[in-house]
Amino acid sequence: MEAADISADLTEVLYTKAQIEERLTELARQIEDDYAGKELLLVGVLNGALMVMADLSRELKRHCEMDWMAISSYGSGTQSSGVVRILKDLSTELQGRHVLVVEDIVDTGLTLAYLLQNLKSRNPASLNVMTMFRKPESMRSPVEVAYVGFDLPNEFVVGYGLDYAGRYRNLADVGILDPAIYA
Repeated sequence: MEAADISADLTEVLYTKAQIEERLTELARQIEDDYAGKELLLVGVLNGALMVMADLSRELKRHCEMDWMAISSYGSGTQSSGVVRILKDLSTELQGRHVLVVEDIVDTGLTLAYLLQNLKSRNPASLNVMTMFRKPESMRSPVEVAYVGFDLPNEFVVGYGLDYAGRYRNLADVGILDPAIYA
């Protein structure tokens, strides 16, 4: 689905499919350079990172392993609840591994801070974060993100894995959701 298919639901398109693909290619090259000679484990955070993880892994010109976690702090609203729950844990042992957490968005940073603390306790050789989108103005918990696709305004955005109540994840572009949709 493209923004033109649901133009009435969006107030503005922030990034097109082509812009996202181009930036993801740049990030993949940087990750390849930074992890040269190291076995890489990508840890995707469900459900939002599905698109990013799939596209990033295909863009990498090297082997990598993948695993998934599902954590939640949103529910069906537009603001983080601040309460983090692990819904699905990893099946891969992290001890001594080079781990790159792949996120769709870093918003308040609260969920990611919890996740990183949890993963660090498993003694990986290294632990970094790649996010396709970040909202710097919304940050409430300082988290270090090694790879950022794009910074977003402090608006409710959807597309490329980002959803509202389970919808819009399959939108190839990223745009600001019309407040009338969620008001």
